[in-house]
Amino acid sequence: MEKLSDGKASFAESPVQNISNDYYVVNINNEFHPDVLEHYLRTEFTRFQINTDYVYAVYNCHSDKMLYGKYISKDQDETNNKVIKFPKHKNLVYYFSIRFPNKTTYMISSLRFWYLLTFALIIILLVYVYSIYTIIQQKKFSELQRDFINNMTHEFKTPLSSILLASEALTKQNAVKENPKLQTYTSIITDQGNKLNHHIEKILNIAKNDASGLSLKPQRIVLMPFIQEIVSTIRQKSENVSIEIHVDKDTSIIADEFHFANIIYNIIDNSIKYCETQPVIIISSHTEQKGLSLKFKDNGMGIPAKNLPHIFDKFYRVNTPKSEEVTGFGLGLFYVKKVVRQHNWKISVENNSDKGITTTLFIPF
Repeated sequence: MEKLSDGKASFAESPVQNISNDYYVVNINNEFHPDVLEHYLRTEFTRFQINTDYVYAVYNCHSDKMLYGKYISKDQDETNNKVIKFPKHKNLVYYFSIRFPNKTTYMISSLRFWYLLTFALIIILLVYVYSIYTIIQQKKFSELQRDFINNMTHEFKTPLSSILLASEALTKQNAVKENPKLQTYTSIITDQGNKLNHHIEKILNIAKNDASGLSLKPQRIVLMPFIQEIVSTIRQKSENVSIEIHVDKDTSIIADEFHFANIIYNIIDNSIKYCETQPVIIISSHTEQKGLSLKFKDNGMGIPAKNLPHIFDKFYRVNTPKSEEVTGFGLGLFYVKKVVRQHNWKISVENNSDKGITTTLFIPF
């Protein structure tokens, strides 16, 4: 503390002294009134958003005797109190103290928002890191799966091509032509080889589409003749199948011709393969307010309710005695779902009340 020419005291350092965590002493080198002090305390605390209870007291510097004290609640309004008279002295110096009884609670309360925000940010960051990790792992798994499929199918293609070439050469031999039994065996080898080759090509196409995506060439297709042509091809392979078509002859859609044909073929082919009696398939169209519904109803085995959500998954096959007799890799409906999604269509499957399932293809306008 330094002395000025007029005898008043001046503090070279800050007059505010932090005595303890919640107790402060402020040295003033002049006399002041407690009402004025309270007014400025309220004003400054409000300006700095210090909204908590506090106690202030005014002391005589010479005797350290408390002259005045008051508890201020954060909800208490400012009032005009009776004027306090202080003793007059030429060199009298006052100081006052402030104590925050609820400082710890107030600090925790005031930082609650930031605690919650920090906690939320940590949770978001953890979720983000986990999501990135999961995506990277799935990408690695997908690449490994695709590489395995490509290697496996190419390894199968070489011996299969040799088998098909050999069977074709055998069919041209006179010894085979003159022997009905050898002709039957050769025909079985050729048919099964072609079937296996078809499955391998399907797997390769799925792997290729997964890597680069489907390339669509949309065009207008009139449904009735288009479906009739596909049904005609299917009837040549399965003569005992009954297929009814109830589609308006003028109904048309915009779709990729090749992939749309594969959708219809896969749906009908599944209905035929998973039927224990003579397959009966009814194809119908219904025009709705927002689009066209193309329905395929069959009399097959149906699908257990627990398996319905997974039938469009890659390599998924419903575990039934019939599925063990039917060849396939569980890629047909996966391909159908992929094409439907690429067209921005919707597909659903539900069990009929009597027998079989109904596959609905919804095509928005």
